[in-house]
Amino acid sequence: MLPYHTIREARLALGRNLTFAETLWFNYSANKSDYLLYCHNIIFLFVIFSLAPLPLVFLEVKRLLCFDKYKIQPKVRLSLDEMLKCYKDVMRMFFLVVGPLQLVSYPSVKMIGIRTGLPLPSGWEILSQLTVYFMIEDYTNYWIHRLLHCEWGYENIHRVHHEYTAPIGFAAPYAHWAEVLILGIPSFLGPAMVPGHMITLWLWIALRQMEALDTHSGYDFPWNPTKYIPFYGGSDHHDYHHYVGRQSQSNFASVFTYCDYIYGTDKGYRYQKKILRKLKEELTNGVKQNGGSYSQDHKSD
Repeated sequence: MLPYHTIREARLALGRNLTFAETLWFNYSANKSDYLLYCHNIIFLFVIFSLAPLPLVFLEVKRLLCFDKYKIQPKVRLSLDEMLKCYKDVMRMFFLVVGPLQLVSYPSVKMIGIRTGLPLPSGWEILSQLTVYFMIEDYTNYWIHRLLHCEWGYENIHRVHHEYTAPIGFAAPYAHWAEVLILGIPSFLGPAMVPGHMITLWLWIALRQMEALDTHSGYDFPWNPTKYIPFYGGSDHHDYHHYVGRQSQSNFASVFTYCDYIYGTDKGYRYQKKILRKLKEELTNGVKQNGGSYSQDHKSD
């Protein structure tokens, strides 16, 4: 809750006029407790998990030719009932684990210094903090994910997430309850090490979940704006990890590709891409040669 009762008091405290964004924030948050503001994360997660994958569900059901060519594993199809079942399982985990965890974790958020007051952070401050959060989460997630692929970790925990060999958006948070708790640690480390404003925390939670849905989409669209992010793995990178499945010792990173490259855990993926490129080139050259032969035969007639 803000320590100011009026905008005038806020102006006097800051020694300047409020920006448009700060005025909006004051009007929205002035009478809300910090705990209530933090609990907004539950709403954001529910809305993202429920609505963001719907376009992919539509594509999976309708199988439109113009989009179908971008499906990474075109031979694997899930019915609408199977996708709804996945959503129900995710929502069950959400209400039994994720939601309660958010409700009880507020003291730790308060302890690390997440603030709700004025002034608001600048755009550059938010961007730099989000970048740090993604880097920290990606590095720690890489090693935890890799550990979960040991025999005990996979058999007892991680195999649940790998039930979907060709992932869909709804399957991004589909996992064993223990994995949900364990992988919450990398997401919390960034804000704990570089605490910022509550708005930055909201954006971090929302963007991290959107990224997870993107990498589990099962489609590799060439117009995806994330393709312009350096070292971003995307759906094609993570889909290979699910495709290989239980024996997978490749592509452990959650967001970027640098850890897999540095530690050599993307060799299988890079080899597959090399073979596919070679086959594509041979196919293209074969079509051109056949086309040339056909043209020559046509001329001789």
